[in-house]
Amino acid sequence: MTGETKSCWNVDVLTLYPEMFPGSLGQALAGKALAKGLWSLQTTQIRDFALDKHRSVDDTPSGGGPGMVLRADVVASALESVIKKNDARPRLYMSPRGKPLTQQKVHELKNAGGAIILCGRFEGVDQRVIDASDFEEVSVGDYILSGGELAAMMLMDAAIRLLPGVMGKKSSGEDESFESGLLEYPHYTRPSEWNGLTIPEILTSGHHQKIKDWRLEQSLSLTKQRRPDLFENYQLQSTRK
Repeated sequence: MTGETKSCWNVDVLTLYPEMFPGSLGQALAGKALAKGLWSLQTTQIRDFALDKHRSVDDTPSGGGPGMVLRADVVASALESVIKKNDARPRLYMSPRGKPLTQQKVHELKNAGGAIILCGRFEGVDQRVIDASDFEEVSVGDYILSGGELAAMMLMDAAIRLLPGVMGKKSSGEDESFESGLLEYPHYTRPSEWNGLTIPEILTSGHHQKIKDWRLEQSLSLTKQRRPDLFENYQLQSTRK
């Protein structure tokens, strides 16, 4: 899948399951942006770089233990096949032991021109290729997935929606959770009454400053209740301004 333009955000994904892509990224905002050439996606089948007739990509863990580990030589060959001249795109390995993906990191990736993403399977990837190829390990949460493909899609979706021309209005994403350091305030729409529940009066008052103040209060309250770590950091950053 191509459609590159001068400003195209270009992604190469190394995976054992290329048929999983683009998946949900071929739909809605991301899918429309792909069709417009605002971003591009290439998938590389790691198994194509196996060295034996059985197309083996993994082997047993050194030191013993359950499961299998993706071989360094096979992964390195797959990586070399997608690196372009003067390729400065970040190399990311989706891993539960990586640094947590944050909105700040997503903005950095959006501005990086794309990424090369390695999707692990089994027990993981030989550490030598991670170190030698400067892969940055990234985690999408404190839980275990069957492989890195879904995590890669989550990362890509978060970055794609920030690309110029993807969202209708630039302001659409400015109030969302994590953009300001706080969780987003509650939203309401018509009908004005539903199942005996009504929209807070302030939101239909037409008083823009009071609405803005209410939304901030709601964001502060929700963040303090659900994400005290974010709330503490927000307070710290506020005192420094």
